[in-house]
Amino acid sequence: MKQPRVKTFIERAIESIGSIASLFVHTILFIVSFALAALGFVEWQTMLLVLTTIVSLEAIYLALFIQITVNWNTASLREVEEDIDEIQEDVEELGEDVEDIQEDIEEISEDIDEIQEDVEEMSDEEKEEVRVKKEKKDRKERAEKKVRDEKEMLEQLTGDVQRLLADLEALKQAK
Repeated sequence: MKQPRVKTFIERAIESIGSIASLFVHTILFIVSFALAALGFVEWQTMLLVLTTIVSLEAIYLALFIQITVNWNTASLREVEEDIDEIQEDVEELGEDVEDIQEDIEEISEDIDEIQEDVEEMSDEEKEEVRVKKEKKDRKERAEKKVRDEKEMLEQLTGDVQRLLADLEALKQAK
C-alpha cells in the first residue's frame, strides 16, 4: 500500500521540479539570497556557504529523481517490448490460420465443381439417379454453407489481423 503513495509523491516532485513555477521560485531565492548579502543582513561568506550547500543537495536529489524516472521508463519499455512480441506471435498464428482456411475454401470449391458436374451427368429417367441427385444437392448445400461459414471466418480473421497490425503500429509509435 505504501508503494503507490511513494510513487505518487515522487511523480509529483518530479513534475514540480521540471516546471516553470520551479524556475521562478529558484530565481527568486537566488535574487533574495544575493540581496540579503548585498544589503548587509547576511555576510557574503555565510550566504555563499549556505547557498552552495543547498544547491549541492538539490543537485543530488535531482540526479536521484532522474535515475528513478529512467528506471520507470526502462521498465515500461520492457513491458511494451513484451506486448509487441506477443502481438507479433499472434499475427503469425493468425496468418497461418488464414492460409489454412484459404486452402479449405479452395478444396470446398473444387468439391462443389465436381458435384455440379455429377449433377449435370445424371439422367432424369432413373429413380435411383433422382435419389442420388437429391443427396448431391444436399451435399452441395452443406458445402456452400461451409464455404459461406469459412468465408465469414476468413473475413473475421482478416479484420482481427488488421486490428492487431494497427495495434502493433500504435505500440511501435508509442515506443
